Amino acid sequence: MRIADWFLAPEERGNPATAIDRGREPGTAWTDGNSVTPLIHGATYFARLTAAFSELREGDRVFLTDWRGDHDELLGPAGPTLGTALADLAKRGVEVRGMLWRSHPKALGFHKEKERELVGMVNEAGGTILLDERVRRGGSHHQKLVLLLHPGRPEEDIGFIGGIDLCHGRRDDEHHGGDGQGEQLDPVYGPRPPWHDIQAEVRGPVIADLAETFRERWDDPAPLAHKSTVLARLGAAGRNEETNPDPLPAFGPPPPAAGHHSVQVVRTYPAKRPGYPFAPDGERSIARIYAKALARARSLIYVEDQYFWSEEIASLYEEALRRAPELRIIVVVPRHPDRNGTFSGPANRLGQLAMMSRLTKVGGDRVALYDLENEDGAAIYVHAKTVVVDDTFAMIGSDNMNRRSWTHDSEVSIAVLDRDLDERSPADPGGLGDGARPFARDLRLSLWREHLGAEADDGLLKPIEGFDRWLRTAAALDAWHDGGRTGERPVGRIRRHRPRPVALWQRVWAWPLYRTVVDPDGRPRKLQRAHDF
Repeated sequence: MRIADWFLAPEERGNPATAIDRGREPGTAWTDGNSVTPLIHGATYFARLTAAFSELREGDRVFLTDWRGDHDELLGPAGPTLGTALADLAKRGVEVRGMLWRSHPKALGFHKEKERELVGMVNEAGGTILLDERVRRGGSHHQKLVLLLHPGRPEEDIGFIGGIDLCHGRRDDEHHGGDGQGEQLDPVYGPRPPWHDIQAEVRGPVIADLAETFRERWDDPAPLAHKSTVLARLGAAGRNEETNPDPLPAFGPPPPAAGHHSVQVVRTYPAKRPGYPFAPDGERSIARIYAKALARARSLIYVEDQYFWSEEIASLYEEALRRAPELRIIVVVPRHPDRNGTFSGPANRLGQLAMMSRLTKVGGDRVALYDLENEDGAAIYVHAKTVVVDDTFAMIGSDNMNRRSWTHDSEVSIAVLDRDLDERSPADPGGLGDGARPFARDLRLSLWREHLGAEADDGLLKPIEGFDRWLRTAAALDAWHDGGRTGERPVGRIRRHRPRPVALWQRVWAWPLYRTVVDPDGRPRKLQRAHDF
């Protein structure tokens, strides 16, 4: 296998201003010798994060970025809370720096007040957490990254990257009873929505790329808030909000090798004015690596995603289906949008319905979309953002399969290629000589066993056989529901995804709302016109 067949070369990243690829061997834009461990479920991630916090010493460093952080979110059944954990680290002499998206007020359905509480609590203890609004208008910082750095002990450096925010609703486990501190979603999910999500723990040289991603954002000289008035600055000072943080020095030599995974860090930044110093025209390496990986798919694309919509993304899947007549695609999405009201619902469903129509028109019964429910019949909100292609290539990160994530908001994800071969049959599902790889295959199988209620991998390894297993499992559970839920409930948690249609009269206003608010475009005009990334 040639890594360059899957990963982006430096020039393919499309952002020569970033320092992330500098200092490498010519032609490479990734690191080898890493260890990546999937952390499925928020409870698993929070427990691992808490344990890693406990091992930090005076002089160590914590860097974090997040879409949202709640000071009172319990990291374990008995605590500590996020705010207490970070404040205690700062008091112990650990350098704590973080960037949270400067969100909107609760009255608009967001969490600005909660974030201010976390910022005030940690900054008062000696840390520095910023409320960061250096985004394109209507956009957000959506990166979810935690780095634990150990000056003088780089072999102990750890990163956590993926889709899990440090906030309410995320601490669910494999039973999917929901986080006791429930997220406020559409009422159909109830007060304690079951939640499915994925993070990854990483060690090795890739830590340097993630630290550079953090440093680039931290050192951006633009004002932290769009409205940086004297009154706003005085209010921020009264709340212990930092508005002029000290710059960060460049990260030192990468940590030593820790495993056998090749990892590429990919990001999204929008084109905006003023531009980011490290991405003047934005960066769309997430979109670019997906375009490259999907073009190589021949056997099976497995997707878990919060949204799964957008015209340009649909085109990539259509091309893959036409190119490979045996290709199967399985997509797992939430049963209902997180906002499914009179106005929000049609705009959120419309893009996905259009994408489903386009893909089934090309791929027919080779394409299947599912959603999840727990054993009590409660819909599970799918917040995971992960893709596995031909049991070879895997992505885990903060980006969703939509135009907003690929062009408009800030995102960070990792692509993983295992250097080892997986000898289980089929040994080369894609038939291109790349071979199945343990990381990608084991990630897919661990997710499939949970969703299908399978106790073993029998019948799941071969793409067509596994695809048919999904069809049968969902059909049995759908029939049980349609028959009045009588008799023993069939195994598994998957249902065929059947979103509520959008009426013609609703489409008149839902399409403009979808294109401008729900799924905006952050590309330069030239790329927008070319429908390219």
